[in-house]
Amino acid sequence: MKLKHLIAGMLGAAMLSTTAMAQEERGRDGNVNVIYWQAASILNPYLSGGTKDIDASSMVIEPLARYDENGNMVPVLAAEIPTAGNGGVSEDLTSITWKLKEGVTWSDGTAFTAADVVFTAEYCMNPDGGCQQLSKFGDVESVEAVDDLTVKITFSVPKPFPYGPFVGSTTPVIQAAQFAECTGEAAPTCTEQNFGPIGTGPFVVTEFRANDAISLEANSNFREAGKPAFATLTFKGGGDAASAARSVLETGEFDYAWNLQIAPEILADMEAKGIGTVVSGFGPLVERLMVNQTDPDPALGDGRSTVANPHPFLSDLNVRKALSLAIDRPLLVEIGYGKAGNVTCNVLPSPAIYNSPNNAGCEVQDIAGANALLDEAGWVRGADGVREKDGVRLSILYQTSTNAVRQDFQALIKQWWAEIGVETELKNIDAAVFFGGDQSSPDTFQKFFADIEMYANTFDGTDPEAYMGNWACSEIPSPDNAWLGGNMPRFCDPAYDALLAEMAGTADINERARLAIAMNDMLMQNYIMIPLVHRGNVSARANTLEGVKLNVWDSQLWNVADWSRAN
Repeated sequence: MKLKHLIAGMLGAAMLSTTAMAQEERGRDGNVNVIYWQAASILNPYLSGGTKDIDASSMVIEPLARYDENGNMVPVLAAEIPTAGNGGVSEDLTSITWKLKEGVTWSDGTAFTAADVVFTAEYCMNPDGGCQQLSKFGDVESVEAVDDLTVKITFSVPKPFPYGPFVGSTTPVIQAAQFAECTGEAAPTCTEQNFGPIGTGPFVVTEFRANDAISLEANSNFREAGKPAFATLTFKGGGDAASAARSVLETGEFDYAWNLQIAPEILADMEAKGIGTVVSGFGPLVERLMVNQTDPDPALGDGRSTVANPHPFLSDLNVRKALSLAIDRPLLVEIGYGKAGNVTCNVLPSPAIYNSPNNAGCEVQDIAGANALLDEAGWVRGADGVREKDGVRLSILYQTSTNAVRQDFQALIKQWWAEIGVETELKNIDAAVFFGGDQSSPDTFQKFFADIEMYANTFDGTDPEAYMGNWACSEIPSPDNAWLGGNMPRFCDPAYDALLAEMAGTADINERARLAIAMNDMLMQNYIMIPLVHRGNVSARANTLEGVKLNVWDSQLWNVADWSRAN
């Protein structure tokens, strides 16, 4: 009897062991469906500033380190985070040395080495490449492979925050062998590489249909045993925010939906069905109007929206300020975001230490003040009610991506601007095109062939140095850099660049905050951009999907390797 019980126990233990092994098997949970209603147009974040492209690529190509859901830096391809304490950051703050994890391979089975990191830096820093993430490489003097598993980045000045390059999903490492012929002017021409990068991440691209869908499968060479849990992943793009939300919260067709920019009461009704859960969090995401400082007139040909041609009326500070005064931001928050939005007068409202207290005046709409300002500046109403001066009419082309909330915002803002004598033509563009990097399209947000454009973006991590670097003179998009800079308004002020350079060499957190606030205030008080809403990041997951941790500091798909299906 005892022997029988012993055998039974051994068999039971073996069965439990087998079950545990099955549960840890890579690809055990079949397929997972992800929907981004802004479809991915490329899988190379060095050639796109669109969040949908950055997030999609983050499942395939990875950085040395990223930020977790709490904003903490965590190693990915690096063995540890270099600090002054562990000797990874030099005493004079002019270099950072990264130790890479041993045994990491690319999805094609070849070794991942320091040479790939060096190549990636050279790829982005190539002056002819139009790298969208160039601000992350600010003050980088050299990147060298000390050995196969050691990379040293040297800066031209002391860098108290040396974590710009290769930290976060915007600056992943790309494979040198695959992209060898894709540097400089050739970068945007390498369709095969840009649509299907070889990576170290949990998934591999099997099919990429630009502005539509991506099919991925588990990377059989992924360094973490038993991950990802899903054998395949479908990344679907297109539609709109409401249909994306419905596909998770009502029909269950998808497992995860991103950026649910829809009226809060509609979202609550969907969640009440009990099929999925809304997840949200506040980071530094701001819906804003970018004010073009250059003339987008098509008659200018190649000089259109370039610094060679200042804007005929948005160069007037009084006009820019009047446009801001006319806007009722509390109403925009109420109709567009509810509890998932706050009024802001800053482009940098978070983390809190960087939130300027100096611009609160925008919180109250002032139509009368806007009219008085334009009157005083000599902009006179014509017979049709539209103001003009010296033969120039205040007539605006206002563009944004196609989305119900954004079109509601456009309609309201057009109405308010009409009350101050500004004529407005509205244009909305499919998000995949607007945020895409297609060099042949006139409708990208980088080309900015309009007077005003509206969108939101954010940055990796909790330090805003690289983010504020987007508005340096060197970041202005133009034909010379394939329209891939980050400075959409074409703002250029040496005083701003000087503040940025000072921040780059400042270690004290309070001094860094002072400088970031000063840069924010320069942008806000010159109305280079007009902030509207500090937005929460709102997404949804199926109740059967486990492991999701909403991240407002990095890609929302940052931990897709940890996702699994509830039993």
